[in-house]
Amino acid sequence: MTAAPPAAAVRLPSLLRVSLVRGATELRIFFRQRESVVFTFALPIILLVLFGQIFRGQIGHTGVGFRQYFIAGIIASGLMSTTFVSLGVSVAADRDDGTLSRLAGTPLPAAGYLAGKAILALAVCLLEVAAALTIGVTLLGLHLPATPERWLTLGWVLVLGSVTCSMLGLAVGCFVSSTRSAFAAVNLPYLVLSFISGVYFVFARLPAGLQHLAAVFPLKWICQGLRSAFLPDRLLAAEPAHNWEHGRIALVLGAWLAASLVVCVRTFRWRRQGDR
Repeated sequence: MTAAPPAAAVRLPSLLRVSLVRGATELRIFFRQRESVVFTFALPIILLVLFGQIFRGQIGHTGVGFRQYFIAGIIASGLMSTTFVSLGVSVAADRDDGTLSRLAGTPLPAAGYLAGKAILALAVCLLEVAAALTIGVTLLGLHLPATPERWLTLGWVLVLGSVTCSMLGLAVGCFVSSTRSAFAAVNLPYLVLSFISGVYFVFARLPAGLQHLAAVFPLKWICQGLRSAFLPDRLLAAEPAHNWEHGRIALVLGAWLAASLVVCVRTFRWRRQGDR
């Protein structure tokens, strides 16, 4: 009597494949929520139209209009709302409604869940930027980046900025205990940073103390990176450092990304303490 051959080992899908599948699932869930879709895409467009009607002059003697200046800040603000705010609340909501508890019983690793959320945020962010730029160029006469180098800058700042803010939002979502507390935990810093990072005001005209405070956080550097893509170099006269500082932008965003990843790895739990 011969022994039965050993059972074939079950090969689980790779982390990349699991992450892409989870990201596709997150996208389907997002686009089924019509109110959320409308609000997400409408916010930067409404801000662009309002700013286009309110600000019609030029910045000093640079020949660059306020409309063109503020497009960078509005896109950056929409990026942070779509990533940091939305994902921070989303993780808390998944914990509250039992989604995380159900996913804990599946082969989905924590890294795949977090990566799926980041994929959702990046995809929605890029679509949001495309919609805002289309409206801005069509209705307000805004100018797109003028050279391939500026398009490249726009691309890497958007991707690095959205991934950094996504991981930061996920890190906050790992800490908060409920959806209600998540709204306060993400909306308060988002609103404060929007006012001191060059979204609603020319950054160089803010008090020096607020400029130094904003420089600690990602949103200021995302705004600056986007301005370097949309604005001519003669606007460097309106920048505090008189330089776009691309290297420092990448360094600051990379540092926040690394710190957020460490926090997510160390603090993410499928269930709250005390849950069964």
